[in-house]
Amino acid sequence: MTDPKGGTVLVVDLGAQYAQLIARRVREAHVYSEIVPRSITAEEIRDRVPIGVILSGGPASVYADDAYEIDEGILELGVPIFGICYGHQVIAHSLGGTVARTGTAEYGRTDMVGIGPGVLLEGLPERQSVWMSHGDSVTAAPEGFTVTASTEGSPVAAMENRSAGIYGVQFHPEVAHTPRGDEIFKHFLYEACGAPPSWTRHSIIEDSVAAVRSQVGDSQVICGLSGGVDSSVAAALVHEAIGDQLTCIFVDHGLLRAGEGVQVEETFRSHFDINLIHVKAQDRFLEALAGVADPEAKRKIIGELFIRVFEEVAAEVSGAKFLVQGTLYPDVIESGTGTAAKIKTHHNVGGLPDDMVFDLIEPLRDLFKDEVRAVGEELGLPAEIVWRQPFPGPGLAVRIIGDVTLERLEILRAADGIVVDEIRKAGLYEEIWQSFGVLPAIRSVGVQGDGRTYAYPLIVRAVMSEDAMTADWARLPYEVMESISSRVMNEVQGINRVAYDISSKPPSTIEWE
Repeated sequence: MTDPKGGTVLVVDLGAQYAQLIARRVREAHVYSEIVPRSITAEEIRDRVPIGVILSGGPASVYADDAYEIDEGILELGVPIFGICYGHQVIAHSLGGTVARTGTAEYGRTDMVGIGPGVLLEGLPERQSVWMSHGDSVTAAPEGFTVTASTEGSPVAAMENRSAGIYGVQFHPEVAHTPRGDEIFKHFLYEACGAPPSWTRHSIIEDSVAAVRSQVGDSQVICGLSGGVDSSVAAALVHEAIGDQLTCIFVDHGLLRAGEGVQVEETFRSHFDINLIHVKAQDRFLEALAGVADPEAKRKIIGELFIRVFEEVAAEVSGAKFLVQGTLYPDVIESGTGTAAKIKTHHNVGGLPDDMVFDLIEPLRDLFKDEVRAVGEELGLPAEIVWRQPFPGPGLAVRIIGDVTLERLEILRAADGIVVDEIRKAGLYEEIWQSFGVLPAIRSVGVQGDGRTYAYPLIVRAVMSEDAMTADWARLPYEVMESISSRVMNEVQGINRVAYDISSKPPSTIEWE
């Protein structure tokens, strides 16, 4: 994304588990932010012309042999800088302050006392609760800095050099456990950086439409439409920009949820005046996946075949040069960047073939899921699309652990439909981030109708999340679990056992593959 009118705040990731959360908090204040790796140089930041820089927390001591460091020239750019936790310590250590062990490590809720005036804490209570997570502390601020708050274990819990535009806090204002954290971010953004709160759903659409028009010109464009939130919003956004130059191609790989293929076609033909081609390709995808158990191999096979089908259909769309995809920011992060290790390859990021003939249009590439939903609402998409739970591009193929066969696919599709139906009946569908079934390619002994069975187990997965970067397992009511279990084992032939996944992310991922 080109920098929005209000400018960009760069979040330098120093190894924090909360780097993505920091970026989200900035965006929630209606200022655009991007995460960049700690290897970024002062020159690279200068070239980006950001309106502010935030140094995240991190796991190490500034004195450790493997301590994460920054180009100290960043502190001399004259750009407003805000250090959080480890970033706070890096600033102090780099500018001549003192970082040491005080003998009182702080983890969790901590009482903080304001001891001087300052930009970050202006108008906040003298005493407030903040969330700490550190061993080392800044014990003496660098020359020219004013200490504005302290705690029992952190003599310099907050400091700032207003004339230099450099600020730091030992606590984590980005987490919900720091109740006034959003106000601290706004003080940095609005007061220190002079940023206008102009990055809104309307401005996102306006900027994206302009970028798409500039990229496309008068060329024809095709869009990979799955009917999920991401591809649907991407299609609507591009259609807003170029109208009839867009043709949506719905490649039905046969790995969708129950009834989804029909629903996608009906929705887009009835709600939108968009050119739509429906390609039914289940046999081709199952043939390509036959005997493949490795999840990364599945994703790459599906991603490449998806593109090959597009190339074939593109012959019917004269002059098509561009392909629209609903890639999101978490997809990019999880597929591996200079900031984050690769967790898994997303079929629409790392799974694309090198010899693909299309140039990509990814209007949602810099957005989190909640931002995508907001854009969808602004574009007037139906609620049943905007609030549909996320679904992986490779579909049920990565919810079948092991070889994907037609038998396993039909079993899982039926069972998964029951899971979603019961979640809806309980009024939990929009509250839960994702709820679905997983089918491991193993069998266990059971008894049904006084006879022995040897059938598959179903793993039920339901999680709560804001953006899929972290997630906690949903505490479903027992009666909902009972209904799911009873219906699955009574209605789906081939399943004789139901289990519930109570793993959070991290250390697990939301999907099993």
